[in-house]
Amino acid sequence: MKILKNIIKECLLPILVAIILAMLIKEFLFFQVKVPSGSMYPTIKVGDRILVTKVYNKKNLKTGDIIVFKSDELKEVMIKRLIGLPGDEVVVKDKGRVFINGSEIAQPYVVNKEDLDIKFKVPENKYLFLGDNRASSLDARKWENPYIDGKDIKGKAQFITYPFKRFGKFVIGSDAINH
Repeated sequence: MKILKNIIKECLLPILVAIILAMLIKEFLFFQVKVPSGSMYPTIKVGDRILVTKVYNKKNLKTGDIIVFKSDELKEVMIKRLIGLPGDEVVVKDKGRVFINGSEIAQPYVVNKEDLDIKFKVPENKYLFLGDNRASSLDARKWENPYIDGKDIKGKAQFITYPFKRFGKFVIGSDAINH
């Protein structure tokens, strides 16, 4: 009986505590996603694993952040670049140039552009997302409802955890192609 108590005390209890701690960290702090498509190429490649921190205050989000969210329309978790905040007017024209509230934004992360002429007015508590690989990204430009509700934002992508040769912060633009 004493041996059984020692096994529980020295082996099972630390394992149980570690499991509970890991579950709490995943639930409240951060999680990992595996990227299933090339919509964020070359910044993020198919198969990359990304560390994502939970987002609790949407007011801290800014244009250009890479965000993980749930699409009710597509019934899947997606990762895209945040382009439009609530209240923004976003215009995409002239070979993919993006204007937010009349000012053009720099997009060094976009390598494969698409020539479009489209306008969005982002409603309150909604967000607009586009993939970096504009020529082949299933994003707001192609969705029936182009806006994602704030409650569906899961987290902000921080860095690549796998493959190990790409471990670290995101590399953008043409530098990312060979990274």
